[in-house]
Formats: sequence, C-alpha cells, structure tokens
Amino acid sequence: MTLATFAIISKPSLAVAVPVFQSSPWAAAHATFYGDESASQTMGGACGYGDLFSNGYGTDTAALSTTLFNDGFACGTCYRIKCVDSPWCYSGVPSTTVTATNICPPNWAQDSNNGGWCNPPRAHFDMSKPAFMKIATWKAGIVPVMYRRVPCERPGGVRFSFQGNGYWLLVYVMNVGGGGDIANMWVKGSKTGWISMSHNWGASFQAFATLGGQSLSFKLTSYSTKETIIAWNVAPENWNVGSTYKTDVNFH
Repeated sequence: MTLATFAIISKPSLAVAVPVFQSSPWAAAHATFYGDESASQTMGGACGYGDLFSNGYGTDTAALSTTLFNDGFACGTCYRIKCVDSPWCYSGVPSTTVTATNICPPNWAQDSNNGGWCNPPRAHFDMSKPAFMKIATWKAGIVPVMYRRVPCERPGGVRFSFQGNGYWLLVYVMNVGGGGDIANMWVKGSKTGWISMSHNWGASFQAFATLGGQSLSFKLTSYSTKETIIAWNVAPENWNVGSTYKTDVNFH
C-alpha cells in the first residue's frame, strides 16, 4: 500500500507535485528487546548501517520480524510504538519512534507464542534495550504494542557508503527521509548513461560495472511513495571504496 499525499512545490513558472509520506493506521504487534543498555549488540545488523551512532541512527532502533522486514526493503523505515494492555507499560509515555536497522529471524524450535516471537506471520519488534525502556520496564521481557509507520525525519540529505571493487560497486543507502525505504536505484558515471542497480540485501544496491575514475550520480525511487530523486555528482572522480558521501537531497 502506498502511503503518500502530494505537496505542490512552487518554483518560478513551475509547480511540481511531490509525493509526501503519510503515517499508516495503528496495528497490533508485540515487542521484546536485545542487547544491554549500551546497545552495542545492535551495531551493524542486517541492513548494513554499520556504526549506528556515527551514521545517525543511535539507539532508537529495532529488528523487524520477517513479516515486516520485506526482504530488506523495510530497512530505514520508521515506526511509532506504544506499549498497551500490560502492567509493565510506563504510564504517561505515549510512544517512541524507532528505525528498522536489523532483522529478527524466525526461531522454529520455539512456539510462535512462547519464544518464537518473530516467526511468521507475526508482526514483531525486537527493540534495542534503551528504546524498549522508553515504553516499558525491561523485566517484562515482552509486551503487547500498537505501532504505525511514520515519516522518517532525517537531518540533511541521503548518504551513500561505498564498498566493492573496480568492477563491482556496492552502495549502502543511509539517512533516507520520508518513507525511509528504497525500491530502485541507478548509478550514472560521468562517462556513462544511467545503469540500473540490483538490490543486494538490506539497504544495499549493487552495479556490476567499471566506474573508476568517474564522478558518480545516483537516482533513487522510494518503495512507499514512488517518489524519484536524483543526487547529482555525489562522489568525485577519485572516489574510494570504504568512503561515505553526503548529499543535500532527500525524500519528503
């Protein structure tokens, strides 16, 4: 389901309708936590964001059950979560917002209602402990929650972290605003046309192409709103694997 309305952005002699991500209805799920108060065990994760502190995600994160993870296309999405119908819920704390940075895999050795919390078709959030402690007492272990997708508010533009080699470019897309998710991505070298990139895993896309010695631009389409943005000249001609490049464009 596309969660979007349209805003009119006016420019001289030009008015452009831009899709704007809108919050989804509330739905029921459960939440647990993993790691300790330092959230050190939440670093990295299946989305590939690496150090969540240096990349702007902090400790307000969660691993999603496979039902919500959507084969990695849910990486970067944001959720408002509130604890309900439990004596362990904190009173006066209506909700907290987390970003999806990891997957909570099924545990088929456990019953879905007794340990196998992330088994399909359950919608489940395995939150960082600091995030969980904003809505409930950690001794609860598991609490019922209501959740909804909400717009991701990100300072600045989309960031691109490069991996791969001279013949294979792997790009992790971070700090995505709006719906927070990416459906399709293209790369353009200063000597090429647009090259379609395939989804690798999590928040990464790849192109099997020789792009060394060229400045690189990227085109991205939001999974949720279908909005397409272009980040021109993201990386210079001497770009390097292991580097992260920032832009000033983002989704709405």
